[in-house]
Amino acid sequence: MKKFAQKVQNFLASEDGPTAVEYAVMLALIIIVCLTAIRSIGTNASATFNAVATQLSTTTGS
Repeated sequence: MKKFAQKVQNFLASEDGPTAVEYAVMLALIIIVCLTAIRSIGTNASATFNAVATQLSTTTGS
């Protein structure tokens, strides 16, 4: 029982668990920011390509 109490005390004193959680939260936030940026860039690129396609179709159509 004394060994178990010592392990619990070491676990509570250790900072590995909270550090891992902090890294996981930071990683999740970085992933969210990256996905948002990629989505925004993709939307802007799509709009640009559609505008160019429209311009090309009206130019070659006349």
